[in-house]
Order: sequence, then structure tokens, then C-alpha cells
Amino acid sequence: MCADSRKKLRIRKGITSLIIAIEGTVPEKVLPSGLDAPESTGIRVSLKYSTMTSTSRRRFLIAPLLGIPTAAYARLVEPTWLERTERSCLIPGLRKPVRLAHLSDLHASHDVPVSLIEDAVQMAIDFRPDLICITGDFVTDATGFDLNWYSAVLSRLSGRAPSFAVLGNHDGGLWSAPRGGFSTTGKVAGFIERSGVNLLVNRSMRIACNGAGLQIVGMSDLWSGELDAERAFREVDSESPALLLAHNPDSKTLAESYNWRLMLSGHTHGGQVVAPVLGFSPAPVLDRRYVRGLKPWRDRWIHVSCGVGNIGGVRFNCRPEVTLLHLLPGADRRIPALTSL
Repeated sequence: MCADSRKKLRIRKGITSLIIAIEGTVPEKVLPSGLDAPESTGIRVSLKYSTMTSTSRRRFLIAPLLGIPTAAYARLVEPTWLERTERSCLIPGLRKPVRLAHLSDLHASHDVPVSLIEDAVQMAIDFRPDLICITGDFVTDATGFDLNWYSAVLSRLSGRAPSFAVLGNHDGGLWSAPRGGFSTTGKVAGFIERSGVNLLVNRSMRIACNGAGLQIVGMSDLWSGELDAERAFREVDSESPALLLAHNPDSKTLAESYNWRLMLSGHTHGGQVVAPVLGFSPAPVLDRRYVRGLKPWRDRWIHVSCGVGNIGGVRFNCRPEVTLLHLLPGADRRIPALTSL
């Protein structure tokens, strides 16, 4: 291995350690069969979760990696520098265009200011969307937010357009409880439902959106061990296009045999800390082709949001975002795949 390659590998390993320390990885006991980590990065990432609860230690980790001035930027500037993004995709079977606002990973906590979440909600409303979807991780753990405030903020979304949501691994349950989160999803589900946002827990709903018929499908979180694709798609047919909401983009494999055209996900935070030039960010997913943005998968689309909040109060080279997706009527044709799985 040449010196330049060794240097790049050291940088990658350093960022890997940082991200795993901030977020942790999936516990092995909830890893579905058939999901194997790609070897393309040349890095073996342990599935053992690294406990990290001290904010001061998180700051300590990022400073030597990025340098003090850059670390200050990553802590004080970028985490609240909200970005508006717009993307378009063709949806076979769609009869009229649909404006869809996608938010994810709000992560209400001591590290994410209330104002950031409120600004993100307002940005989504300003899109004048026909449909709003939120793909999980409303909170980081059981502290740092007010239930009544959260319900009131989300009600602004449901008051603007039909709104749908799924839960993430931080929103309570098997993965969340040992890490300072809620033991069940009841608290988070409660304030979502009181807001008028439709929470989809392994179920689907039919809607008429801007004159276009749609089926909205929501699957529970992959890491929480509650994902049930068969139950989620039980009432889905081929009469109108189906949009799938699933917090973790790795969920795609478990929904492969069902009818959907576009999957909306989050979970990755876009990498949250992305190495300049290299563009490397070991996001907590097995298939790292789907870390951010709109990309094809077989004959479908997957949109992965960079999210609004964060873990540990830092972002670098990966601004928080709210996305407006323009869903357009399109011919029923195969989408060129990135690579076959």
C-alpha cells in the first residue's frame, strides 16, 4: 500500500471512530438475515455499540480530528445552518404532480435547539406542499424537550397538508431503552398522534393528493426489531402508486417483494461529519450507497434525508436539510440501477 493510500485509510478510520462514538451501530441481535455490510470501504466496522453519553467527550473527539477552528465551525455554525433542497423524480402511475416535503431526524434534545426544529417546520410549510412526510427519530433520548411543545409544532404541519410519519430507532423500544431513551414508543407516538400527523406503524393509508391517488405505507424501525413488511403492505394494491416511509434505508431489502415506487428514509444524517475531498462518512447503515440524496434502486427510487437534528451537537460538510420532492407522472420504465445487489 502506498503512502497516499495509507494516509487516506487513516483518515477514514479516524472518522469511522468518531461517527461510531457519536451514534453507535446496530446491535447484532436485531440485524436481519441477508443484510451483509459492503466491503467496498475496506474498513471493518464492529457491530458492538459504543456507549457515549458525555457531550464533553464528543467535543473532545472531534477537535483533534478536524482542528480547533474547524471543530468550532462544526459545533457552532453548521448544525443550525438549515438548507433547502429540491429534487424531482418520475413516479409511474401518478396522474398529477405532487409536491412532497420530506423531513427527518429532528432529534429534539439538549444538543438540538428548539428554534432549529421550528425553522425546519416553517421551511416545510413555506414549500406549499401537497403532502408532508417525516421519517423518524423525533427525539434523541428521553430528555431535552417538552411533549406539549412538540405536539403544537407538529400540528402546524398537519394543518398545512396531509402529514404522515414513522418512528426511528431513537423513538423508544428495544434499541433506545438501554441508551437513555424511552422503553416503549408510547410517549413519542402520543405527541405525534395528538398533533394530527398520521403515524404509520406497519400499516398503510390511501389518500387523494392534489387530485392524485396515493398509498402511503409506513414500516416500523429496523433496529428496533419491530419492522413487519407483510403487515405494512397487507392492504396495498396496484391501483395507485405506493410511497414507502422507513427510517433506515437498509429496510429496502425487506420490502423488495412489495409494491412501492419511492422510499423515504433518514437515519444516516447524510453522514453528519463528512471528510473534505474524500467525501467519506461511515454512516450507520450497511449499504453506504444510500447515505444521502435521491438515488435509484432497481426499478424504484430511494430518497435519504440528511435530517434536521444531529447526535452530539456537531455537523461538518453536511448541513441539516428539509427537502421538497417534486413527484411527476412518468412512464412505466426501469430506472438505471447504481449496481445490482
